[in-house]
Amino acid sequence: MSRADEVLAQTAVDALLAEAELTPKPGLPDTREADFGALRWSALSLAPGLTAMAAAARRAGGEPGRGLRGELGAIGRCTERSMARANAGAALHHGAVWPLGLLVSAAALAPALDPALAPDRLTTTARRLAAIPDGAAPRIPSPGSAAASRYGAAGARGEARAGFPHVRRALTALRTARAAGAREPEARLDALLTVMSTLQDTGLLNAAGPHGLREAQNGAREVLDAGGAGSARGGAALRDLDVRLRERGLRPRGSAHLLAATLFVDALPSGRTQVTSGRTRVTSGRTRVSRPSARTPVAQPAR
Repeated sequence: MSRADEVLAQTAVDALLAEAELTPKPGLPDTREADFGALRWSALSLAPGLTAMAAAARRAGGEPGRGLRGELGAIGRCTERSMARANAGAALHHGAVWPLGLLVSAAALAPALDPALAPDRLTTTARRLAAIPDGAAPRIPSPGSAAASRYGAAGARGEARAGFPHVRRALTALRTARAAGAREPEARLDALLTVMSTLQDTGLLNAAGPHGLREAQNGAREVLDAGGAGSARGGAALRDLDVRLRERGLRPRGSAHLLAATLFVDALPSGRTQVTSGRTRVTSGRTRVSRPSARTPVAQPAR
């Protein structure tokens, strides 16, 4: 594994931490949670697995194939298990390894990207990886894939195989809000709401069916239509949506994972994102994150 692999993995972890620290997120864990430290530790536990994915992709020599896809699948499942062990059985970032692992691998496959072309190239390469079958994947459907089949939703696999359209839309929303003068947390909230407004989140479908999904989607659109998170009306609508989703136990985690993927793609060419303890802000320079003193758990080899 090279230093470049570690940097890619750390950038992905920093993106997860930036998503986690963004507050207030409607219905989602953030700095208001009593167990926020566990959420941070969960994100940090993914670093070894993401580093291994980047290294596997770099060894592949620039071309996605079945061998690489199988190796990435094995590393991903191992990383999920390591995350659960690091958090006493709670997989707090369950599902985040899929989009971030594909995008980290895509970045390692094409390390010398033109910043202007990076988002399209990354999502296209990730789409090609996702389209390759993983023969060793578990045959028992996950709750999300079962909900996708039941309701005809694209799900996480469909999102990846389409080239992450919601990541591209969120990236446009993020950069548009910045250009309009929005503060960074509000620009990121608008990016999250852009994803929530149209994503067929299979976690929501599994938990609350189409009615729960529509409540989250419609509420996100209402915030954006009111001017976004940075406006007075939009901020009030955001707080109201947060209360409604929390009262019903609706957690749009799929949207949160895609926001983290968006922040990862955004950070690669520009290095804008800095995560500090307790809040998100933008400064010049490289992505950084304050770390706990304990050692980051190491992913074990796939069995």
